[in-house]
Amino acid sequence: MCSLLMNTPFSEYQFCRSPTQRQSASANTRRISSVQRRFTPRGASTRQDYHFDDPNNDNIFKDYFVGEYEEKLEKMRDLVKSKGDEDDLMENMIFVDTIQRLGVAGHYRKEIDAIMQKRCLKLRDVDFCGFHSSLHQVSLSFRLLRQRGHHVSADVFNNFKGQDGKFRDELKQDVWGLLELYEATHLSFEEENILNEAQHFSSQLLHNYLAANASSNVVEMRFKHPFHKSIARLNFQRDVRGIDKWTTTLTELSEMDFLRGKYVHRDELRQLSMWWKDLGLTRELKLARNEPSKWYTWSMAMLIDDISLSSQRLQLSKSIAFIYLIDDIFDLYGTIDELTLFTEAVQKWDYDAMNMLPDYMKQCYKSLLDTTNGIGWTICEKHGYNPINSLKQTWASLCNAFLVEAKWFASEDLPNASHNAANLDDISNLISSVAAILRLWDDLGTAKDEHQNGTDGSYIQCYMNDQPGVSYEQAREHVSDMIEREWKRLNKACFNLNIHSTRPIQEASLNLARMVPLMYSYDDSQRLPVLAEYMNLMLLSPASLEPQNKINSSDFSL
Repeated sequence: MCSLLMNTPFSEYQFCRSPTQRQSASANTRRISSVQRRFTPRGASTRQDYHFDDPNNDNIFKDYFVGEYEEKLEKMRDLVKSKGDEDDLMENMIFVDTIQRLGVAGHYRKEIDAIMQKRCLKLRDVDFCGFHSSLHQVSLSFRLLRQRGHHVSADVFNNFKGQDGKFRDELKQDVWGLLELYEATHLSFEEENILNEAQHFSSQLLHNYLAANASSNVVEMRFKHPFHKSIARLNFQRDVRGIDKWTTTLTELSEMDFLRGKYVHRDELRQLSMWWKDLGLTRELKLARNEPSKWYTWSMAMLIDDISLSSQRLQLSKSIAFIYLIDDIFDLYGTIDELTLFTEAVQKWDYDAMNMLPDYMKQCYKSLLDTTNGIGWTICEKHGYNPINSLKQTWASLCNAFLVEAKWFASEDLPNASHNAANLDDISNLISSVAAILRLWDDLGTAKDEHQNGTDGSYIQCYMNDQPGVSYEQAREHVSDMIEREWKRLNKACFNLNIHSTRPIQEASLNLARMVPLMYSYDDSQRLPVLAEYMNLMLLSPASLEPQNKINSSDFSL
């Protein structure tokens, strides 16, 4: 999974630009190969990363809001508990959906589980579509129940079909019902043909509706960013529906919770930046990426559901930093012989192995061992076991994958599409699906480089080589279909693992898959405005509780 994640080629503050806009490699690049790398190599960074140097600026929450925040947190807990005793199940479904959309569901996991369990038990007594349930009610209930691991058959949507086997015409006027149906289809599994039909039906009608109603901001937002596939907080406070008596309190709580999280994230990023600066690795490897804010964004998004996981986010960010650094060594510095030595050293995991490495690799290797061993001991002190053997195996597998790819390019012998996609150990269905989504979005989202001359090594290029006559756009459509299939597999894997002990793994995996499009969704100007918006939202201007400090996507590029 990590080897795919790290095929992102962005240089510091260039992560909102396409590879064609980034600076080409220095003449000092050490890689000996007549085949250009799949991405235009990075040049040295010329702008600074995010810095939050004054801790006093981050005390607003502590000084002014903490008491009121804790009061609202418990007040809302009482309300959530009371919902479990009410009989208006559809209001409860809307309530749960709103809590999730506002990003505070993590505080009330047990209470929400109780509400959903009651809804599930109710379905055993009454047919899902009994009592003239609307498309909106059925679709919302289906989505919320399935995402919490309750079995609901997709056949419930057959009730909205006519005798001709097609969805009934009167549904075409139910915009909110169609929107909920569209959202529900994103939790589909493979072979659920009725959900494929439902997605085609609803998406076509919603597209037509938006074309005729340009001012429907909420519908447009939810159509473009379905909740199940969208990163938390990205659509913060844009779609709040429900009963007035609780939406005000809930909205205020979500703003305070967001503000609290922002200052935690800022402090974590500050710590990561100081750690990276103290390592000093980019003084020797001047072409390597130097972008702690981007590395932290990955871990922040993956573990955003629990603000208490500061140590875990920092540990993950440090690992991501080394994946980026090692990727740059393989892309920009090492010959095949040198990269083979580095891979063998990682397999040995022995400080004495430094002696076999070129000088420019030694400090990276030592820091990798220091950091990873330290992470292992930290986990051991907290949980009573040291995962170092698993961590060592993971790093060895990553370097092996990088080495295989490097040999492909050095030999100018690109693999076929199936071998290209399979350069990864299939650890589990969950990890395998997330890894595939990463790799495929990497190829799909990266702009076509006019200097690659058909040898970029992407899955798209390998597929076109395997299928003579297939156009570039057809290959992209094929990759989009593959991504959709992997999402269905990921949904199934998460559903099968949806028990309390594995829920954190499930949530982190989903969040990683949700984060990927932000890193690769270029606009017509070859920038990443959605990623810029997310960074602005999470680190700079979170909510109405403090002055806005708006950043534009152009601020992220050179």
